[in-house]
Order: sequence, then C-alpha cells, then structure tokens
Amino acid sequence: MSLRRFILKRLLSIVPILFGVSVITFALVHLTPGDPISQMTAMNPHMTAADEAQMRSRYGLDGPVWEQYLTWMGNVLTGDFGEVISSGQDVSSVIIARLPETIVLGLFGWVFGLVIAIPTGIYAAINKDQFADTVSRFVALSGISIPNFWLGLMLILIGALWLEIWTVLPPSRLPLYHPQMLFYLILPGITIGTAAAASIMRVMRTSMAEELNKEYVTAARAKGLPERQVILKHVLRNSLISVVTLAATLTASIVAGSVVVEVVFNWPGLGREFIEAINQREINLIMAITLFTGVFIVLANLLADILYAVLDPRIRYE
Repeated sequence: MSLRRFILKRLLSIVPILFGVSVITFALVHLTPGDPISQMTAMNPHMTAADEAQMRSRYGLDGPVWEQYLTWMGNVLTGDFGEVISSGQDVSSVIIARLPETIVLGLFGWVFGLVIAIPTGIYAAINKDQFADTVSRFVALSGISIPNFWLGLMLILIGALWLEIWTVLPPSRLPLYHPQMLFYLILPGITIGTAAAASIMRVMRTSMAEELNKEYVTAARAKGLPERQVILKHVLRNSLISVVTLAATLTASIVAGSVVVEVVFNWPGLGREFIEAINQREINLIMAITLFTGVFIVLANLLADILYAVLDPRIRYE
C-alpha cells in the first residue's frame, strides 16, 4: 500500500469514528437532566408553560431523541451546526472566535514540553544511572502525577499571590495579537505542557539509552566519529520515533487538559466555552466542539504515522 492510499484510508476511517463519537455524546447529553429551554425558564419566572412548549417546538427539542439526532446530523452534513439557543449566536462563529486561543495555548504547551523534554531526556540517557538521571526520573514522575488543575492553582498561588509578579487573569478579552496575551499565556502554557514534558522525557531517555547500546553506535565510535555527531545525527533520529508515537497519544491529553486549564486561568478558548455549554446544556455547541476535538485527535495520529516514514525509511505501508 502506498503512502497516498494509506492516508486516504485513514481519512475515510474518520467518518465512522466521528459517527460513534457523535452518537455517544448526543446520548450522554440527553441523559443529563435539563436542556437550554429549562435553563432559560429557571432564569425567567415570567415564562409560561405555553411559552416553553413553543420554544421547544421551535428548536426541535420536543421530539424523541433519535429524531433530534437525525435532524442535527442532517444539518451538520450541510454545514449547519445550529445556534447557541441562550444567546442566538451561530455555533460556527463561536468556534471560529474561540479556536485561535485554544490553538495558541496548545502550541505553547507543546513547545514548552519539547524544549524541556528532549534535551533533558538526552542528558539523562547519556548519564544513565547517575545522579542527574535519578533527579530527572523523579521530576518526570512528579510531572506525570500532578493534576493540571492543582498545578495551575499552585502557579497562581506562587506567581500571582506570593511573588506578585504575574497578573494571571486577563482583565478583559484582549485580541490574541496583543502583547499582553503572551504574558497571560505563560502560566497556563506551563501548566498544560508539564505533563507532556514529563512523559516525553521518560520515553526519550529510555529510547536513547536503548539506542546507545546498539552495534551501529559502537561501530560509529570505532570509526572515530565525534560523540556529538554520534548522538545528534544517528542516535537522536532513531530515538525520535518513540517520541512521535507518544506525542500523538498525548494529543488527547493536551486537548482534554486544556478544558481544565482554560477554566482555572480564565483563558478565553474552546475549553472554557465547552464547560459553559455543558452548564447551559447547549447541545449544538457541545456536539460541535466534541466533533472538532475528535477530528483534531485523529489528524494528529495520522500525522504521526506519516512522520514514522520520514524518521525511519525502513517503515513502509505495505
């Protein structure tokens, strides 16, 4: 199978995956008590039962669940994700408005994780079983074990309250290109990237240690190649295959973690919007964000598969 056919096959596999995700999410939302209309009724005591019934009929919430799902799916296939009932906004416009902040936060977390993990993993592998290696393993285990929300709260406590060097929460929704946004990005970016950095560092260290014991490394050293060239040109490239595999796996964790981190730091991204949609039972917005997340995770895994062939020419899709 050629790489082109492999990519096409994986892209087609997105369809049943997203279908399953949509069915499960739609069912879970409807198993939860309440809906947007009941939320609006609770906030407006002047709304009568007739008004509530009329609104349910208007938004198609008065039919059985399977009928609501088929209606929603038919609209999605035409590119219509519906509207946010409580505000009247178009769901697509809400996602487009919030998406850049979430992407920037995720990229910052990845950059932070890779910048910390790869050099630390290389150093730990070269100094295997020494003090630096022991310290790095302890730090990695701690980074994996600490929950995102706790780490975020501790960073707020230390940086904003004790040291008073950070103003953590944006005073208003600043444009993403505003210089202050980079300042507000530091703490949530570190929070979301810590667990990824710890996991990648452990895999980097283990993979590098295994590669250093292989025969081609011994042969390269016997030929008189500089140690730096052996490590960076030969060992590192082979070790990155395991890191790429883990990076794709951690994509789901970073996306899921961004929900908690955005709430803790009041970051105006899709994660915070998702929590607000759940609180308001906004089914259209919940479904749209869930589908977007599913597409993102599947494409990240597809990218990892493609990078396998780039990093290791021995890998073929046959």
